[in-house]
Amino acid sequence: MSAIRPAHPDDAPGVVALRTVVHPYLVRGVESTRHMIAHPPPEEDWTAWVAEADGQVVGWVSAYRNSQTSEPDVGEISTLHVHPAHRSRGIGTALLHAALGHLRAIGTRRVLTWSQPGSLPFARRHGFAPSRELRYSALDLRPAPPMPEPPPDVRLLPATEVDPHRIHQVDAESSLDEPGDVPTDAMGYDIWHNEVWINPGLDRDASTVAEVDGVLTAVSLVKRDGDRMWSAFTGTVPGHRGRGLARLVKQAALHRAAKSGVRIAYTSNDEANAPMLAVNARLGYRPVAAQWSCLRELS
Repeated sequence: MSAIRPAHPDDAPGVVALRTVVHPYLVRGVESTRHMIAHPPPEEDWTAWVAEADGQVVGWVSAYRNSQTSEPDVGEISTLHVHPAHRSRGIGTALLHAALGHLRAIGTRRVLTWSQPGSLPFARRHGFAPSRELRYSALDLRPAPPMPEPPPDVRLLPATEVDPHRIHQVDAESSLDEPGDVPTDAMGYDIWHNEVWINPGLDRDASTVAEVDGVLTAVSLVKRDGDRMWSAFTGTVPGHRGRGLARLVKQAALHRAAKSGVRIAYTSNDEANAPMLAVNARLGYRPVAAQWSCLRELS
């Protein structure tokens, strides 16, 4: 028998172990997961549940308000995790109902979640319609990619050497036209600071920004779990695109991460994001999985 209950910080090791089995390309370490459970941003009304069987975490889901978009009343449900050995027992349905109940209680009217292709029938049965395809890709960092040589007017700096307010500004401006179901156009500094800058998984030494004539223009953020990393975001502000800056900062970040022991890098992109897909292909990434964003309305 399994029991559904609210998640607590001590569940972090079990959640990470489950994620490694179900979605090995999603990188979030134990301390990062513990931080997420213990210190969610108050404006998100974030909460999570686990399914427990015989003392082991066999299911996980979180639900929260999207506070980074100007679109009102949007709620999100994280990718549902159920251990393969415990499927077809109602665990996924129970977790999903808990998440939907929370989103109704906080007043959201539109819900966004993600599904693997094989789980789309489950999503459809629960009122979700597939919307956008996401590609997950991996890159073996053995040997380490070479450090790129930037043009004379470009400096590649580790995030440790830059004021986080400046990095947030680049992140926010670069995200404005990123493909998605809702715009990312309300990413304030406070929530970015909590979710990105003080996240225990952020590798500030590997995360890299590009500075052109003293102005920050591009960023590539790295979140790390041991010898695995996740490219949390790579982007260039609109006025400086077309110069290859996204490739420069991402290659520099990959080089720095590999030199400090990272062996494999993961990333994801909307299939409509042709420029970043081209950057990743040039860097040597290969597709390893796909997911679909899924939407439904709440009554």
